[in-house]
Amino acid sequence: MALGTAGTATAQQPQTLTLAEALARAEKQNLDLQAARAQRAVALAGVRIAGQRPNPTAFFSVLRDTPHESLFFDQPIEIGGRRGKRIELAKQESALTESSITALERQLRREVRIAYFSLAFARRVTAQKHEAAKLAARLKEIAQARFESGDIAHLEVTQAELELSRANADAQVAKREEDIALSQLDVLLNAPASTSWDLATGLDGLPQPLSLEALVGRATDSNAEIARLLQEMKVEESKTGLLKAERIPNLGVEFGVDFNSPGPGGFHEGGRGQISMELPLFTRNQGEIAQSTSKLRALEQETAAKRRAVAGQVESAYYQLNAREAEVNLYKLTLVPATKQLEELAEESYKSGKANILTVLGAQRDVRQVESEYLISLLAMQTSFAELEETTGAPLD
Repeated sequence: MALGTAGTATAQQPQTLTLAEALARAEKQNLDLQAARAQRAVALAGVRIAGQRPNPTAFFSVLRDTPHESLFFDQPIEIGGRRGKRIELAKQESALTESSITALERQLRREVRIAYFSLAFARRVTAQKHEAAKLAARLKEIAQARFESGDIAHLEVTQAELELSRANADAQVAKREEDIALSQLDVLLNAPASTSWDLATGLDGLPQPLSLEALVGRATDSNAEIARLLQEMKVEESKTGLLKAERIPNLGVEFGVDFNSPGPGGFHEGGRGQISMELPLFTRNQGEIAQSTSKLRALEQETAAKRRAVAGQVESAYYQLNAREAEVNLYKLTLVPATKQLEELAEESYKSGKANILTVLGAQRDVRQVESEYLISLLAMQTSFAELEETTGAPLD
């Protein structure tokens, strides 16, 4: 029993987790990504199917006419490089599956980053609420001491008690929201529900940003939607090549043996053979080739439009991130220190009898409001970075 209890306690100890480790875990363990990667085997099977050769057909006939029996085989032979074109098309379609997996990997990376910092945000909020509860408890003690000394009315003690109860309730709600954020991260990492993490990457940590020109250049090469369109163009080019190769019909080669042909000039057995080919007089894939060519032109135009749109999206996300960083610095360097100083001065004034309790309560609420807005701005900054990274289509850290 002692060993079992010790094992349970060890299992419940939080595990240290950096953002890089969370991204690596999701890359290996996320169930949605594993299901998408399983499609690779389907695509490879499609390449094998495309490389199959047609089977021969065996014929055996018994007739009253001579020769009485015949045995022959019909073997279609693909000419004009049709089989090679078919394999190439299957390979390009397989690469299209790979581009879909890459897009899902980029999406998962964004979701894990947001979930990681959402948990960090929830924990900072919980810590903030507990600190607010401590301040409320301290204020209640000061009010009680002043009431007992006859400096204030009991109304101010009641107000302090009400503020303490509210702060404790806020702390409990924040803890529940933290549990929700932890559960969402565990789902993405495919970790057991009981797993707890000690987050080693701070909410205010951000990689060194790249220049806008470098980001646009990366997006042109790595954006998931552009990559998908480029691969669809390759698929359509391969499809056009296959349609053109299919203009050349298969060659049918038949060979066999005739038996039992009595009479003058008859024979007991004799070889036979013939060659057949479909005559491409009316249908030569004209409509299919025209359709494929038109689709290729449409994809080219769509790709050009998407490149411009992605450049605009990267630019917008870049400036959004800059705005969030500026907001974070404003709160960190100016607003949060100023409100904390104001709260400390208000508490000292109340302790010395120079201010009433409403002044202190207002100062404490201002501190909580500014700190809450600061944490929200930190999470918004991390979300903006995640969106910029997904739009770019390549890791930025």
